[in-house]
Parts: sequence; structure tokens; C-alpha cells
Amino acid sequence: MSGLGRKVFTAGEVLSASDVNGYLMDQSVMVFADEASRTSAIGTPTEGMFTYTSDDDAFEYWDGSAWQPVSNPGDITAVTAGTALTGGGTSGDVTLDVDIAAISTAQAGTALVATGGVLDVDLGAVGSGIAINATQIDYTLTSSTATTYTVLTADANKYLQFTNAATITVSTATDFSIGDQVTILADGTALTITTDGATIAGGGTTTTSGSVTAGGQYEAVSILCVASDDYRVIGNITAV
Repeated sequence: MSGLGRKVFTAGEVLSASDVNGYLMDQSVMVFADEASRTSAIGTPTEGMFTYTSDDDAFEYWDGSAWQPVSNPGDITAVTAGTALTGGGTSGDVTLDVDIAAISTAQAGTALVATGGVLDVDLGAVGSGIAINATQIDYTLTSSTATTYTVLTADANKYLQFTNAATITVSTATDFSIGDQVTILADGTALTITTDGATIAGGGTTTTSGSVTAGGQYEAVSILCVASDDYRVIGNITAV
């Protein structure tokens, strides 16, 4: 028998066994020492029964096939907005909003940089799982009328545009990291890439004292570091 609902008894009314079972027993919270004693006392539970077991302080109800836990609201009394958060509350639906402008760089975490209301991803700090060199996303273009130029360490991952016939030297003093490169735009009438001791390879040859030439005006040639003082010249070039 499942619970019969609620009944208001009148004075002098006979309290039958079925009333006791349907209105009182089946709708009360019965207390037991543990699940074993509950099983022993309630041979056939009826849907809607509630019990409390003292050993684990658990409220449970019978759903017709098994005892199910009663959701516990827990011990949270309030949600308080901390650093960079606004909102909060003590009851009902609670909303927290992120105030990005209040996040410091330290609080942003690894690979994130907070500047005012903007969060930027620092790709160089992402870690070994993503092989991205942050300096390789630097598309700075520098134009020069020089006819001789020695590649600088600071030129890594940039574009250098030469509007005159130029001789570009890759020096042993040039300190590129492996994977760094510089792109040379040959906007002049001729372009030569030479070395003062660093290894350059391209156009079917490798040298520490020779040179290569770009195929013609407006060619784009890249110089890629593959090891310390070891570079590959990539593009339409000819060994000299």
C-alpha cells in the first residue's frame, strides 16, 4: 500500500489499521540504525516511503524498486564574488560574472596575459605540447636602401626589403635560434647572400665562404637557421 495522502481526523473517529498504515506509517520518516535493520523491519517497502539511517546520516526514499538518496542542499551558505568576479548571492539562482579588467597577469595563468579588458594568449608560454614560437608571428617589414647589410639577431622572423642591389652577409655573430628565419625581399636589381664563416646551404651547394644570388628582382628569399651558425637559403637562388 502506498501513502493515502493527508487526512484530517475528527474527534471520536475510529482509527483503523489501514488508516494507520496508509496515513501514518507509509508517510512518516522511519529511523533505523543502518540499512540492514531497515531491510529486516520493512519486508516490502512501498513507493514513497522515507527512511533515515543513523550510521551514515542518510535520508532515502523508495522509488518502487530501490532506495534512493534524498538530495542534500549541502552546507553552502553563500557564493561570494572574489577577485575579478562580480555577482554572487545567498539563495536561488546565483550568477558570477568575470571582470576581465580586474585580472592581473599573474592571476591570468600560464600562457595568458591580461591587459585592461583583454586577455591575450602568450603562445611562447603554452608549453611543449604546442610547438609554436611566439617570435615567429612577427611580420615586421623593414625597408633599406643599403648595398651591404649584415643580418642581425634582432632580424629573426622579420621581413627585410632592399631597394638597391645588395650583398647580405650571414655572420657567425648572428645568433638565430633553431627554427628562426629572416625573409629578404630583393626589390633591387640584384641580391647576393654571403657568409663570413657561418654555414649557408642552398642552390645545390654548401659553403662557409661563398655566396648565392637571388634569381631576379622582386624575389623573396628566406634564410632559415637549422643549427648553430648553420643556415638554409630557401627560394629561387643560384650558387656562386
